[in-house]
Amino acid sequence: MSDSILYSVAESVATITLNRPEVLNALDAEMIGALRAACEEAADDKAARAVVLRGAGSAFLAGGDIAMFHAALPHAAALVRQGGADLQQAILALQRAPKPVLASVHGAVAGAGISVMAAADLAIAAEGTRFTMAYSKIGASPDGGATYFLPRLVGYRKAIELMLLADVFDAQAALAARLVNWIASPEALPAETERLAQRLARGATIAFGETKRLAQQGHDRPLVAQLEEEIEAFARCAGTADFAEGVAAFMQKREPEFRGE
Repeated sequence: MSDSILYSVAESVATITLNRPEVLNALDAEMIGALRAACEEAADDKAARAVVLRGAGSAFLAGGDIAMFHAALPHAAALVRQGGADLQQAILALQRAPKPVLASVHGAVAGAGISVMAAADLAIAAEGTRFTMAYSKIGASPDGGATYFLPRLVGYRKAIELMLLADVFDAQAALAARLVNWIASPEALPAETERLAQRLARGATIAFGETKRLAQQGHDRPLVAQLEEEIEAFARCAGTADFAEGVAAFMQKREPEFRGE
């Protein structure tokens, strides 16, 4: 993993930090490869019961590194395919991770920044964050799963508006459009992110993973199949130590102490 992506685990929370602050964490080929590695590690890391995505410096992620494309314009298509393959695997790792993923965003969230944020299960934004899909401004279509996630999060018409017009919008508009779950002041964002991450990390991790998987597949499965899979997922949860603890805590009228087992 390169210095452009930092990975750490503390108190059962894996933190992936985008770390090219001098270019607002814009993605180049090396960084995308490192992001893939970090996302795959977080998905499989038994020590991590929740994952946080954040950006170093004054931005979360300002999209792709346009200077990289400009420097190799005749080979841009090949660069897109190469980097796109790694970005695709990073997005898939976040989605398949059997634990909740929280995006904590601030400053600029543009292009692939929105794609990565949308791939997380939950998102908190600092007041003053500026969002834009950006792709159409350079004559490109979106990547990173944006065309999959945005229509599901905000609806088709709003998604098309964001993608075609690429207007800049603020955190309040992102909240109203359901792109983010919460807004915090810039000063409070780190503490609020930590509070939410710890709440997720102390939860029933196996049940969270089953819930995440069910919610993801529910868009595309017939109702009967989804109902059957819900029963099987619940049954798997019922065989865990966390379920036994949750039932005991309920009967004893106390807060459960889940261990993710």
